[in-house]
Amino acid sequence: MTKHIHGGDVYKYRNCLDFSANLNPLGTPESVKKAICDSLDHIAEYPQVGSELLREKIAEYEGVKTEEVICGNGAAEVIFTLCRAVNPKKALIPAPTFAEYGQALSSTGCELEYYMLTENEGFMLGEAYLDILHKGLDMAFLCNPNNPTGMLIPHRLLKKILEKSRKLGILLVVDECFLDFVKEPQEYSLKRSLSGFDNLFILKAFTKRYAMAGVRLGYGLCSNRVLLDKMEQNVQPWNVSTMAQAAGIQALSETEYVEKGRQLVFRESQWLKEEMTRIGYKVFPSEANYIFFKGPEELFDFCLRKRIVIRDCSNYPGLTKGYYRIAVKKHEENVKLIEVLEGGIVWQKQ
Repeated sequence: MTKHIHGGDVYKYRNCLDFSANLNPLGTPESVKKAICDSLDHIAEYPQVGSELLREKIAEYEGVKTEEVICGNGAAEVIFTLCRAVNPKKALIPAPTFAEYGQALSSTGCELEYYMLTENEGFMLGEAYLDILHKGLDMAFLCNPNNPTGMLIPHRLLKKILEKSRKLGILLVVDECFLDFVKEPQEYSLKRSLSGFDNLFILKAFTKRYAMAGVRLGYGLCSNRVLLDKMEQNVQPWNVSTMAQAAGIQALSETEYVEKGRQLVFRESQWLKEEMTRIGYKVFPSEANYIFFKGPEELFDFCLRKRIVIRDCSNYPGLTKGYYRIAVKKHEENVKLIEVLEGGIVWQKQ
């Protein structure tokens, strides 16, 4: 079995400054922590099955119908539940991209096809993707912006992909978990197409937007009631805890916090890219709250010795040693990272 490798492993790399997980740099809102503490008064009771109140609040936040929302124990559980419900025979995923798509599909015995994103094309998903779609596919996964590269798929191309997928009977799953940290998220989201396309499933999560990775709360948006009913039949009961539901309901009211975090990411991302380019790294134009770049093959170990953890991306299909991803954090933390990365280049040249 393939070992699950991911960013944010603070248990293995203790007492380090963690740049390997991409969360809101402002940290978890205090109001969310309080909501979790207050929810402990109900810890002896079962959680609300179906997370009805939370779904209503998400629907209001996203501008969709309540019946188009399904919640899960993190976006990862939503992905696995979706794959069990569809039980696809063949699916298409880009490479590199988020590992859980392939893991969830493989767990159902699905055959995987890959659309390779190349450095020569800036790891951009282009029009050629349309030619790869074929009638033998049951599902296709896309991540917008893509993880770990941070590249956005233009809305015009996404719409073409969605339309062709419908003609071919393919369920298109679009992960929009990182769209919150893009300057004009509404320009790239496919939410407007939900009601007109029952072959569209959008993934979202509280993890990044509210720095709630430990709570485990994600959701899907879809207008296909038959598919959502099947997902509900394929998930364990009480999958979203009382604490997670309370945290989610409170988090959705934190609009000022979200905007403050977004503006911080925009400023710091620009600063980091300029500094890393000045030092001598090849920096890709990532559009999320993380930066994808190339550096020395031993850079991960060098940074670790300096008590900084970055994401070594060599385990992503389509990538090799020397590709990395870093989170965008607060300025004083980013300054420490740049000092270490500058040392990494100097050390490489010696």
